[in-house]
This record gives sequence, structure tokens and C-alpha cells, in this order.
Amino acid sequence: MKKILTPLLALAGAGLAGPALAEEANVLNHVFELQYAMDTFYFLVCGALVMWMAAGFAMLEAGLVRSKNTVEILTKNVALFAVSCIMYLVCGYAIMYGGDIFLSGIAGGDSLVDEAFASFAEREGDFGGDSVYSGASDFFFQVVFVATAMSIVSGAVAERMKLWAFLLFAVVMTGFIYPMEGSWTWNGDDVFGMYNLGDLGFSDFAGSGIVHMAGAAAALAGVLLLGARKGKYGPNGEVRAIPGANLPLATLGTFILWMGWFGFNGGSVLKLGDIASANSVAMVFLNTNTAAAGGAIAALIVSKLMFGKADLTMLLNGALAGLVAITAEPSTPTPLLATLFGAAGGVLVVLSITFLDKLKIDDPVGAISVHGTCGLLGLLLVPVTNGDVSFSGQLIGAATIFVWVFGCSLVVWGVLKAIMGIRVTEEEEYEGTDLTECGQEAYPEFVTK
Repeated sequence: MKKILTPLLALAGAGLAGPALAEEANVLNHVFELQYAMDTFYFLVCGALVMWMAAGFAMLEAGLVRSKNTVEILTKNVALFAVSCIMYLVCGYAIMYGGDIFLSGIAGGDSLVDEAFASFAEREGDFGGDSVYSGASDFFFQVVFVATAMSIVSGAVAERMKLWAFLLFAVVMTGFIYPMEGSWTWNGDDVFGMYNLGDLGFSDFAGSGIVHMAGAAAALAGVLLLGARKGKYGPNGEVRAIPGANLPLATLGTFILWMGWFGFNGGSVLKLGDIASANSVAMVFLNTNTAAAGGAIAALIVSKLMFGKADLTMLLNGALAGLVAITAEPSTPTPLLATLFGAAGGVLVVLSITFLDKLKIDDPVGAISVHGTCGLLGLLLVPVTNGDVSFSGQLIGAATIFVWVFGCSLVVWGVLKAIMGIRVTEEEEYEGTDLTECGQEAYPEFVTK
């Protein structure tokens, strides 16, 4: 850019200031438009990838539940995404980032463009600096994150929770609980006027804590009030495996999530329009992929050592655990460290799932371990490669997120339990929630006319 501007400035000094400055402004305007379009498009593509993770969660959960609960879990996943989009539009985004969004719109009107251009011009037309993009693209990228947090809950409470109780909780979770803790972290607001997490040295690049641990905390509160599935634990505390109905579907779901995570982490760079940002995006993609691979292999090895068999479900959860662990900081580790961080997540998730089973905390898909335990691990690994972040800040941030989300969720679940009940009857659980909640079967043996 400076090579373009220098001759123009020289012309201005030679007495051609008027035409030269006009030409310079024209060039600057075109460069601004190019960066604005590039960053906006990148946001939208990454948001679409994250939206596709909704399909991954749906397929993973549908594969890990019994066939009699498949339609209901699919209904939850589609409905929760729709609820998340509406509630975040109505009030969630405003709580998290401020502004009257639902009525005024966020499409990036003249004032927003003028403000972005002024900031761009101050950098002398350099592609470096902050990203510039449409406000609507920012909303779209943010809304698919809140849907991800809510998707974590659906798997943990599967096979015994009432559909409408779950959806009412989704309204509160996506419209208030998540946006509040998001405002303290990514927006930098003070926590009830007491302290700012960023000032304490807290950092969460793409949401190991803000999204994943938050979703797990809400799920844990629900599971504790809900109780275990019938037959999951024996009278002497023995753990009885309840296998899922469709492991090929669960495997497909894992690969979809793996792919969608490139948008989840890559989009969180927030920019593509300069060399430094492009290199950062490439490194984030690389580290995200290798962390998932490390988590998968580590979980497979641990399951073989612990159970004597290569457990596919642990392999799948290991890949997801590696992805969650690297999400808090995928840009600063070397690929080797990213692999090791992912492997640590893969080991931890197997241990966590077995430990929660010993505590009789029934999580059919391992969501609390994948997203909660490994989300905390991801936060604690950030200071290893990012010297601007402190362990104390990460601990305080993690505690703030967990206490807020778990406490609020426990209250909401408790109110729902008192008013309408959150668990289906024992007979309905035996028959399956597909028929009792949705009146349909996912795998009918035959169809009559």
C-alpha cells in the first residue's frame, strides 16, 4: 500500500496536490472495500461451518442413544438451534455486546461503515490493524456459538428429559445465562461491577470455557436434578453399559464436528485481510486438526489399556476432547504442542467419563466430560504458550463462568421441575421418548397404509 501512496504524495508535493489526493482517496477507498468484503465473507463462511456443527451434534447424539429415543433427540437439536437464533436476536446479543439489535437491525448501515472507514484511514490504508466487517456477519458468527453451547446440554440429558422442559430451559440459557457470562469475557464488561476478567489475565481464544465449559455446567445442573436412566447403575453401584443404536451415525457426527471446528477456531481470528492474520488462520487450522488427531489416538490407547478393547465411543470422544482442549488457544502452540495438548484431552476424557460413572452421574454421550472437564483443561493450558495470560486469571475466569452458569441453571431447572416436571415417567422412559414425546419412530420395522 505504501508503494502506491508514495508516488501520490510525491505528486502532491510537486504542485499536483488536488488530483493526487483525490486519486489517493480513491485508492484508499477501494482497499478499504476489499478488506471489508474479505473479512465479512470470511466471517460468514466460518459461521456457516459452525452452523454445520449443529448437524454434527444431532448425528452424534442420535447415534449414541437407543433407537427408541432417536426422533426426540433429533427434535431437540433442530428446535434448540431455532430457539437459540431467535433468543439471541431478541435479547442475547444485546446483553452480550450492547445495542438495540432486534428492532434497529445490525446490517452495517452508513454510520457503521463510516466509522470503520475512519479507523481504516487512520492506518494509512494498511491492511493491518483491527478487522472491519458487517455487523450482521458478526451477529451470525456469534449466534452459532450460543447454539453450540446449548447443543452440549441436549446430549447429557438424553433419554429421560421432557422435550418442552428442555426447550423452556433453552430459552433462558440462550437469551440470558450465556450472554451474561459472554459479556464478562469477550466483551470485557465487569462481573457485576467487581472485576474485569481480561484485566485479571483471563483469555479464551474461541471458547473452551465461554462456550464448552458453560454448556457442560448447564448440563451438569440438569443431570443432577434429573437423575440417571433406569437400569444404568446396579444396586451395588455397578455401571451397566447402555450402547447407542447407530455407531456409524455417531462417527459421521464426529467428523462433521471436526470439520466445523475449523470455522469455530479459525473464524475466531476475526480477520483474514493481511499476511499476519492469514498466517494465524493457517496455524489455527493446523493446530485444531492435529489436536483432534492427538486426542483420538490418546483416547484409543487409554481405552485399550483400561478396558482391553479399542472402544469406538472413547475414540470419538477423544477427538472431540482434543478439539475442546485446543480451542482456548490454538494460535500460539507449535503443532507438536498442539498434538500433545489434544492428547492430554484424550486421556482426560476417558478418565473423566469413568469417574463420573462411579459418581452415578449419567451422561449418555459423555458431553460433560468432553466439554466441561476438557474445557477447563484447555483454559489451564493457555499460559503454557501465551505469556500474556496467567494461571490465576484462568482459574478465576473458569470459576466465574462455572459458578454463574451452574448456579443459574440449577435454579431454572429447579423451577421447571417444580412447575411442570423435567423427567418423563418410568413407563414413558421404558417405551421410549420417540412415541411418548413425538409420536414417531426413527426406525419403524414396517409401515402400514
